Amino acid sequence: MNARIPLLFVCLFLFLSSRAQHPDSILLKNYRPVSIYKIPQSNIKKAAYPVIDMHSHDHKQTSAAEWIKTMDSAGIQKSVILTYTTGKALDSVIDKYKAYPDRFEIWCGFDYTGFGQPGWADRAVKELVRGHQKGVKGVGELGDKGEGELYSDPVPGKGIHIDNPALQPLLRKCAELNMPISIHVAEDQWMYENPDSTNDGLLNAAKWHVNMNVPGKLGHDELLATLERAATNNPKTTFVACHFANCCSDLNKLGAMFDRHPNLYADIAARFGEVAPIPRTTAAFITKYQDRLVYGTDMGLDSDTYQITFRILESNDEHFYAFDHFGYHWALNGLNLPKKILQKLYHDNAAKILNRK
Repeated sequence: MNARIPLLFVCLFLFLSSRAQHPDSILLKNYRPVSIYKIPQSNIKKAAYPVIDMHSHDHKQTSAAEWIKTMDSAGIQKSVILTYTTGKALDSVIDKYKAYPDRFEIWCGFDYTGFGQPGWADRAVKELVRGHQKGVKGVGELGDKGEGELYSDPVPGKGIHIDNPALQPLLRKCAELNMPISIHVAEDQWMYENPDSTNDGLLNAAKWHVNMNVPGKLGHDELLATLERAATNNPKTTFVACHFANCCSDLNKLGAMFDRHPNLYADIAARFGEVAPIPRTTAAFITKYQDRLVYGTDMGLDSDTYQITFRILESNDEHFYAFDHFGYHWALNGLNLPKKILQKLYHDNAAKILNRK
């Protein structure tokens, strides 16, 4: 009887192993196809031109010196660190990077402490000016996914959208100090759709699903409208909408915003997985608005993080996967952007914003 037990285990293991690979038992989250096509594959380790990364964040586990080594290997000339912060937390980040002013630029948040109380605007402007005097060059990343500004630290702006009249003194002061504003509004359309079998981007859509069953919560297009009103009311303030303004499923919406607002730009950070599946449409959009888009990552500090973005922007590769970087099951494609456009996207457009000319 005992001699049969190992055999039973072997049979059970073989049964379960074969069943695990049966198509009916494979879960979408475990779907990891390997491209079978025998086609060119690029390995671009360094960008075609010096890069200004307009969307990065402080990673507490990594020193500035360590980060610079990775930046040098990838051709990253400068990283803009969007801290969200004010007060002591902001000062801490400034101190961390102050030895490398040519390689890092620090941006701050808004101070919502005591919002709505007498004198709040004066105090918030004073903190903005204090940061600027310590070397802060811009504001961001502000963020609003429908219930108000949620990123600023230590006090988020719950219920406060970027077009709120109470923010006007801050937005005007940003123009006066030549401080651009990086702002994340909404999420991409997949996150508003039901996370079911009909959702084209199910895996990421389920992770970042936006619950609209909240009274007063603004939807995707309503949030875009708040940004447009802020841009209209503050024509001398430069706004940089993060992540293609979360219009990846319909880039025409962002294009129309560009057409209406010359003070509006957008970064392409952390949306490579969303636009690489549609390379012809994306390349045409970037070509048309080549003076309004800036490079960004928002995906970490490893060399391969930069390299996958270079492959998507520069190569003519087709049908490849990058599951370690993007939470979709889609195959990706290179955009094969012309050198003139790459130079603007990687460097020149950001330099124009940062030089405040």
